[in-house]
Amino acid sequence: MADKLELATLGVRAGQVRSQFQEHSEALYLTSSYVFENAAEAAARFGGSADGMVYTRYTNPTVAMFQDRLAALEGAESCVATSSGMAAILATAMVHLKAGDHVVCSNAVFGATIQLFNTILGRFGVETSYVSPTRIEEWQKAVRKNTRLFFLETPSNPLTEVADIAALARVAKSAGALLAVDNVFCTPVLQRPLTLGADIVVHSATKYLDGQGRVMGGAVLGAKALVGEPMTVFLRTAGPTLSPFNAWVLLKGLETLDLRIRAQSAAALELARWLEGHTSVARVHYPGLASHPQHELAKRQQRAPGAVLSFEVKGGRAAAWRVIDATRLMSITGNLGDVKTTIIHPGSTTHGRISPEARAAAGITEGLVRISVGLEAVSDLQADLERGLS
Repeated sequence: MADKLELATLGVRAGQVRSQFQEHSEALYLTSSYVFENAAEAAARFGGSADGMVYTRYTNPTVAMFQDRLAALEGAESCVATSSGMAAILATAMVHLKAGDHVVCSNAVFGATIQLFNTILGRFGVETSYVSPTRIEEWQKAVRKNTRLFFLETPSNPLTEVADIAALARVAKSAGALLAVDNVFCTPVLQRPLTLGADIVVHSATKYLDGQGRVMGGAVLGAKALVGEPMTVFLRTAGPTLSPFNAWVLLKGLETLDLRIRAQSAAALELARWLEGHTSVARVHYPGLASHPQHELAKRQQRAPGAVLSFEVKGGRAAAWRVIDATRLMSITGNLGDVKTTIIHPGSTTHGRISPEARAAAGITEGLVRISVGLEAVSDLQADLERGLS
C-alpha cells in the first residue's frame, strides 16, 4: 500500500503500529528491556531465531516506527536509526570499511564529516581522497583498486553545489564501490537518492526531519543486506542508539515535513532572488537561481531547490560578521533545518576546524554567510539582513 501513497500521506501515516489500547498518536515506549513469557522465548529472541524486542539499544517499538516511516519516505527496504547524523556516517563507515580501504569523498561536505574521515578513520588505516562534487572526472581519476566507498552531500554544505547522483552511481558501480549520499538538505520530500542509483542514504534527523531544533538523531537507509542486518549488529555492539523519546519527537516532525520543506524552499527562493540583486552581495549560491552552475541538474534531480542558501558579502570576514551581528530576528547558530531561520559564518564555525587550504578548495571564502530559511515572513527576513548589508 505504501508505494501507492503520496509522500505527504506517508509522512503522517507510514510505520505506525498501535498497541492493544488503539492509541491514535504513536506510543512512546520508555523502557530499556522487555519481559519474555519463558526462558525459551528469551533464548530465541536473543539468538535471533524469533522476532521481537530484546533490548532498546537495538530494538524499540517507537524507534521501529520512526525507521519504518522514514524508509517509506525514502523508498528504502531498510532503515536503522542512530543517535545523531554523525553517528549515522560513522556506522556506515564502520560497517562497510576496514583497514586498508579507500574512500572517495566530496570536498564539499560538513566539516565534522571531513574530521571523521581524516582524524578518526585515518588512524585505523582508512584513507580518503577529496574531489569536487560536480566534476565526475575527478571521481573517476581518484578510484583505486581498494576504493570501497563514495560519499557526498548534495546539495553541498554550504555552497549548495549539486552533484549528479545517477552519474556518480555509475562510476561507483564500475569501481565496485558503494555510493552513500547525505540527503540532509533535501530530505525525501525533494530528493530520493536511492531511486537515482545510490546504495545508501544518510540523514542527520536533527535537521529537517525534526524541523524544530529539539532533538538529536540520525538514520542510515538502503537495502536490508547493506543496512538492516549489519547495522543492527553494529548498534547492538557499539551502541550509537537513537533514544525512544527522540524517535517519538522525530515521528511528530515527519508529520509536517512535506509542508515545511516546500514552504521553506519557496521562501528561500524569494530571499535568494532579493539577495542576488543587492549591491552589497557579490554572489548568491542557491540551486533555484538561474545563475547557479547546476541549476538545470537541480531542476531534474530535485522537486524544489531547498531551504539553504549562502551568499558572499563584499568586504570579506569583517563585512560578513557585521551582517550577522546586525540581525535581530535570525538565530546565530550552526544548526539548520529549523522553522526559525538561522545564520552562520561557515569559515569560522562549521568549517573552522578544517585547514585553510581545504576551505579554499571547497570555495568557502571569508565573506561567505549561510542561511537556513525558516517559516518567518520573507519581508521580515529581508529587513533583518538589510540592517547589516546597508
